[in-house]
Amino acid sequence: MSLFWASALSAEVSLHNQQHDELLVTNAMVVVGVGTPAEGPYDLHIKGGLIHNIISSRADSTLRRSEIQQLDANGGYVLPGFINMHAHSMYQRAGMDMAQPYQHYLWLASGITTVRDLGSDLVVTLQEREKSAQHQIIAPRIFAYPGIWGNHSEKDLKKIIGDYSKQDVDGLKFGMMDKQTFVAASKIAKAYGLKVANHVGVEDMNAWDNIKAGTTSIEHWYGVPDAALHGVQHFPPDMNYSNELHRFRYAGRLWREADQDKLSAVLKGMAEAGVAWNPTLVIYEASRDLQRATSSPWFKDYLHPGLEKFFEPSADSHGSFFWGWTTTDEVFWKNNYQLWFKALREFSNQGGLITAGEDAGYIYQLFGFGYLRELQLHQEAGFHPLEVLKHATVNAAQVLGQGDKLGQIRTGYVADMVIVNGNPMADLSVLWPRNIKPLTGDDSTGGIVWTLKDGIPYHAPTMLKAVRDQVKASRQKNKVNYLVETK
Repeated sequence: MSLFWASALSAEVSLHNQQHDELLVTNAMVVVGVGTPAEGPYDLHIKGGLIHNIISSRADSTLRRSEIQQLDANGGYVLPGFINMHAHSMYQRAGMDMAQPYQHYLWLASGITTVRDLGSDLVVTLQEREKSAQHQIIAPRIFAYPGIWGNHSEKDLKKIIGDYSKQDVDGLKFGMMDKQTFVAASKIAKAYGLKVANHVGVEDMNAWDNIKAGTTSIEHWYGVPDAALHGVQHFPPDMNYSNELHRFRYAGRLWREADQDKLSAVLKGMAEAGVAWNPTLVIYEASRDLQRATSSPWFKDYLHPGLEKFFEPSADSHGSFFWGWTTTDEVFWKNNYQLWFKALREFSNQGGLITAGEDAGYIYQLFGFGYLRELQLHQEAGFHPLEVLKHATVNAAQVLGQGDKLGQIRTGYVADMVIVNGNPMADLSVLWPRNIKPLTGDDSTGGIVWTLKDGIPYHAPTMLKAVRDQVKASRQKNKVNYLVETK
């Protein structure tokens, strides 16, 4: 099988970034995205960037005998394009330029065809959104959610949100607001028809306020266990929330203080109000296993030196709080995850929508790779791989308000697809690139081979090689050796 795949790739690599009016993806085992098992093999007829028809590969098809360009999936699994619901576009880190296509290629090579960009430089984000929509750059589809942080007067909020609305943003990200600001901002956002992703932090508001305000999605977990406390969290007398070592240390002790009955009511309230939950499980994983996080196998070839520098423990870099991390902290966080997992399962059982996002660029998480690890953590939380893929596709599309266009391999939907050399239902690690050996399985399988966005094929190995070359050049330019190589 490995030789067969190598032969197919060499024959079809010329399809990379080539737009065709019609394209036929053949011999595909299809996972629709709605939670149902794989079906096939099918041929997927793409026309005008949409899925025009789905035909049995065993049928006598005139399409195969026609002049339509074909891309052979070779019996690989075809999934809907992944939607990254917590993305940050970055162009510089630690004073080093980190020019695109570094990030865009990593996302696409990881199967991510759509990102919800939260709080990045709006001018640049809108420019990239347009270029991506016009296929002028190789990049995922972008939904722009500029950030509003901290506390503001209602007058200022009206101006800020009004100005954003004039720029045709897709939604807003709220962060670290007190209750008064949040309530005012939510009313104004609703008047403009703008969705809200909320990173509430530790404030005088919690998930009940999100429920009343109709927040689109709660990011991470802030406000959920807080709403189930008896009073406030048991912070020590010297707690300083501005000290990120304190902040993340005691976040790891929060879930254990939540009252289970009160928490169940909160989760039911969120589900009934349609408040989605985007947990970003992966961004906290270093807190429970710092050694694993700092030694990720993809760092050697794909970690930009600017990110490597930014990740080093420092009070000056957000999320780089590990200068005083202890075994005790990790133990609390390991237990914290189990309680968090349980809450996610209960929320889902209540009918709540869970989505997938990475929040990469912080806390040892690399773009794309962090997202794929996020999917594995959803499985660890107790979800079947088919449910995990539903979080990454159907659920996310629904939260974006794009459920009738994105997130499914279905006739009439946008032709966003991920073609994988292997069966992710049996082993999610087959999504890793081929030069990152899967933890299980044989050497003949593994790796996303193609990512299609709007029906345009992007060859994942080609993009990953470009990233490796860019990282190597940046290390030479900045006179930085990768940390493992310096030992």
